[in-house]
Amino acid sequence: MPELSDTTGIINQQKEVSPANPNYTLIENLLDPGSFSELDALAEHDCILFNADQKKIPGDGISTGYGFINGRPVVVYGHDNQFMGGSSSRIHAVKICKVIDLALRTGVPIIALNQSSGLRIHEGVDANSQFSYVFYKTVQASGVVPQISLILGDCIGGAAYTPALTDFIIMIDKQSTLFLTGPAVIKQATGENVSKEDIGGGLMHASQTGLAHFLVDSALEAISLTRHLLSYLPQNNTETPIVISDSTARQRETPRIEEIVPHDKSLPFDVKEVIAEIVDKETFLEIQQLYARNIITGLARLGGHVIGIVANQPNWLAGCLDIDASEKAARFVRLCDAFGIPLLTLVDVPGYLPGKQQEQGNIIGAGSKLMHAYCEASIPKVAVILRKAYGGAYPTLANRGATDFIYALPDAEISVMGPEGAVNIIFRKIVAAAQEPEKQRELLITEYRQAHASAAYSAKKTYIEGLIPASHLRNRLISSFKILRDKISGHPARRHSNIQL
Repeated sequence: MPELSDTTGIINQQKEVSPANPNYTLIENLLDPGSFSELDALAEHDCILFNADQKKIPGDGISTGYGFINGRPVVVYGHDNQFMGGSSSRIHAVKICKVIDLALRTGVPIIALNQSSGLRIHEGVDANSQFSYVFYKTVQASGVVPQISLILGDCIGGAAYTPALTDFIIMIDKQSTLFLTGPAVIKQATGENVSKEDIGGGLMHASQTGLAHFLVDSALEAISLTRHLLSYLPQNNTETPIVISDSTARQRETPRIEEIVPHDKSLPFDVKEVIAEIVDKETFLEIQQLYARNIITGLARLGGHVIGIVANQPNWLAGCLDIDASEKAARFVRLCDAFGIPLLTLVDVPGYLPGKQQEQGNIIGAGSKLMHAYCEASIPKVAVILRKAYGGAYPTLANRGATDFIYALPDAEISVMGPEGAVNIIFRKIVAAAQEPEKQRELLITEYRQAHASAAYSAKKTYIEGLIPASHLRNRLISSFKILRDKISGHPARRHSNIQL
């Protein structure tokens, strides 16, 4: 992953640790040198029960404030897990709420450095009730300003809720965890013997639950990634991301795409190679890389402008849509729509993954979430059929009503199902009765492909905007997003839609 040019020196600096919070060092590493202004540094908890009044330090084990990243203002807070286990007190909630309010008033991103053993038990309902405001304000900030959570250690119980409500979670392998009930409680309740890694480790959340958007090897790498990620995001939902018009943003032809994408519709290939050819060089930042690997999501630059990308991955489950892939993509589409980031969808999909497990797991509901997200999103949306778009996955990923431009490579196919499957259903008896069944079957497949499945048929019917040679794809996408940059969109008046949660 390319790092911002000015981060290396910051990351390598050794700074004096604040007496109020050892993680002050990480906050200062995150921000531009000398830019951190701490707020409520002298705040203390007011609990007098269970000897809590004998344990007090300035700041109460959490640092809050504001600073700058590459000159951009942000608000930040970070826990001190060395004071009372990093437990979250009523005062913690008050301090966090104040910086969230500041972020909403000023329209700046919120970055949290989390490691907390949960709500402070000494305070009971005092901490519990006050933290309900943190959850509420985090939700109110959702879709208004970007929110990034770095998990630097254990985040347990109530402390796990706030990161889960934010836009991005960065976890550290074999160091950070997120779980509601720990191994001891699980052992007592169910008899299971589990470790913290089993129930909340970074690798588990990155690959199995999808809760972690990024998995890194160290706290300093998490900080560097945060700075890099922020470069793709706007300050708030009324602004646009920074445009970087350097030499990599120029127009250029992309003939290699034709070499990457096999003509045989059944052969696998790595769609990330296609993405690399299309976008400005070395700008693709993949999100949730280890989760639902049959769909790719990420941010990149195209002609200097930030775009979001959703792409089927033929290298994994043939690029089928399943439950996890549908929900992963739906979440990402809504993120892009919330912050005005145009969306490119690269389609190479044989359909939804068949099977009892998928049907009983509610693949219909998961697919509806993805369909809903695409149809509700008002951002510029462009789709490209790279090779095939079959079944219900096609109107989901490249919905004619919801997508501004749909293009296809010349050899692509668009159909209710693959020609082979269609012939097996429609002409089953004819093939069986033929003197040369296999020859008859191939003739019928060719006939069906020419009649309905070829992308040229869809282009003639105006179902898609046209066929684009692979070498012209990047340049056509740049021009398409340029004409859509000032897209005017609107929805009927309503409180909100009823997404299939």
